[in-house]
Amino acid sequence: MILTFDFGGQLGAMAPVLQAFAYKLTKNSDDAKDLFQETAYRAITNQEKFRMGTNLKAWLFTVMRNIFINNYRKKAKANTIFDSTENQFFINSGRESVANEAESSILMDELQTLVQA
Repeated sequence: MILTFDFGGQLGAMAPVLQAFAYKLTKNSDDAKDLFQETAYRAITNQEKFRMGTNLKAWLFTVMRNIFINNYRKKAKANTIFDSTENQFFINSGRESVANEAESSILMDELQTLVQA
């Protein structure tokens, strides 16, 4: 007797649980849908790596978690700003490097004009 494993059917049966896990990770319904789709795609394309007798649910959760972590790291790296300033003394020093007195100078000129008139 030959037992066959319906990978697509098992994946479809676990879709609600996987979608709930995706939402728990992303906290956003659109991102959760994208994460689930990416997980389903990778699971189907890599189903030959799944070993019979192992826990399919745990395997799929691991695939999803790894995709989420990789995407998170990608976004974090994309939002990182690298500063190539040579003189880093003034960066985030909390004080002005040049005092701008133009506004007070204009006020003094106006006051002197009013006083002289």
